[in-house]
Amino acid sequence: MHPRPEASSPRPEHAAAKREDEDAVRHEPAAAPPAAAPVTGREVNPGPGHRPFGPPPWPLLLGEGRALWELGVFLACWPGLRLAPRGDGHPVLLLPGFLMADWHLLPLRAFLQDRGYAVHGWEAGINRGNWEVIDAHLLPYLWQLRRRHGRRPSLVGWSMGGMFARELAKRCPDEVRFVITLGSAFTGDPKASNVWPLYEQLSGHQASSLQRHGLLREPPPVPSTSVFSRVDGINDWRCCVQEDTPHSENIEVVSSHHGLGHHPAALLAIADRLAQPEGAWRRFVCPPWARPLFPAPGRP
Repeated sequence: MHPRPEASSPRPEHAAAKREDEDAVRHEPAAAPPAAAPVTGREVNPGPGHRPFGPPPWPLLLGEGRALWELGVFLACWPGLRLAPRGDGHPVLLLPGFLMADWHLLPLRAFLQDRGYAVHGWEAGINRGNWEVIDAHLLPYLWQLRRRHGRRPSLVGWSMGGMFARELAKRCPDEVRFVITLGSAFTGDPKASNVWPLYEQLSGHQASSLQRHGLLREPPPVPSTSVFSRVDGINDWRCCVQEDTPHSENIEVVSSHHGLGHHPAALLAIADRLAQPEGAWRRFVCPPWARPLFPAPGRP
């Protein structure tokens, strides 16, 4: 038998270098896990682990009937709503949602008039989703209001009216003071709505064409607030959340889509936002007495 060859001993310098490498690996800090990205209006893909964008489920859609109950709550809460901040009298232009007209915003209009604002409807009949109304009617109307009052109007838009308001502010930011949207789906999948087939049929536009109208997801260059509800039965609520910037924010309420124009929490948020001095915008801070009306901010 041949003798087994003995393993050669490593050189001292090689052994020392190996020990140093092992110590470096042992003491090297573990890589931190990637931080979870917040849900913002810029995300077209919700990401792994999240439900894809899509129309709200049928139970939420059927639950839209509670908007009538929310109207009753608005009437019952009227004395308390009058404790909301008063405004400085500047003009406010209200823009109705898809297939809505000025009369759908009468509760909101009455509330803002009681708070001291010069409130105007859009005076363009039923909103049929035609984007041409921005150049044909809203731009001249906005300039008319600016000349009449000598002050920049704020824009409050419900659903598609909010999308019009954002685009109007992008066209002429020097003429707009503030933008508030109510359940407006300006980001995500344009078909993440229960009314997109009706929109295509009545407007003559493809729902996918909404993405070409001024990059809707980009916040307007004026202070803006998006009021949204996770129990919205018309639009996927994630499509109503805008990117947080130094002059944009999101406020969550618990309301049906059709109740956002008269829900007490939404009205309190609108009054608080509009009452800010011009040029001194700050983020919404819920007053202690109203905290039961607003979900905890920042929840995923």
